[in-house]
Amino acid sequence: MFTRITERLRQKVDSIWEAQHQHPFVRGIGDGTLDIEKFKVWVRQDYLFLIDYGRLLALAVARSPDPKTMTRLAELLTAVLQTEMCLHRSYAAEFGIGHEELEREPKAPTTQGYTDFLLRVAAIGDFAELIAALLPCMWGFCEIGQRLADRPRPSDERYARWIDTYAAPEFAEVARWCRDLLDRLADGLPERDLRRLEEAFVTSSRYEWRFWDMAWRRESWQV
Repeated sequence: MFTRITERLRQKVDSIWEAQHQHPFVRGIGDGTLDIEKFKVWVRQDYLFLIDYGRLLALAVARSPDPKTMTRLAELLTAVLQTEMCLHRSYAAEFGIGHEELEREPKAPTTQGYTDFLLRVAAIGDFAELIAALLPCMWGFCEIGQRLADRPRPSDERYARWIDTYAAPEFAEVARWCRDLLDRLADGLPERDLRRLEEAFVTSSRYEWRFWDMAWRRESWQV
């Protein structure tokens, strides 16, 4: 019997998250062998994703039940728009990609589907469902970063820097706070509402795997 909804959710998606850990894109970051052209796809597409993830967090700020939660989510929004997107801009600069070019990049099908899903949840779901939908990105990246950090450091400094960012204690603390927030929001909810949280969490987790695969396959619109 689970005492926290996040324990239930993590077990539910265990096979999906393990598939992320075993994906050749993630493994290639960890051992430094990832084709840099595939990494460029990820940088471009994740930059676009983060813009809409920022919008999702802004909506979460507006819908927060109390000023303390509002403040923490606003801090998280700032971290995404400044710290995390700054990492992407630094990679882009190394590749000769300017800010305007980054923002003009068309979304790949998976990026479009994932961001549309998140913003739809924010528009028609309740606050707890919104938090359940945004959590797999944050928690999953933290778990991937920590697992890769336990392995030998890749010789490619770009991938080592990526691991350092997502394995950082500060990133883990934010992910932990968001898990605690969802646990508080879910406390006492009837099973039908818990199933909606589960559905949002599972769908986002599936999109997380698809995002790695999108970059690995260098996905684009075929027509």
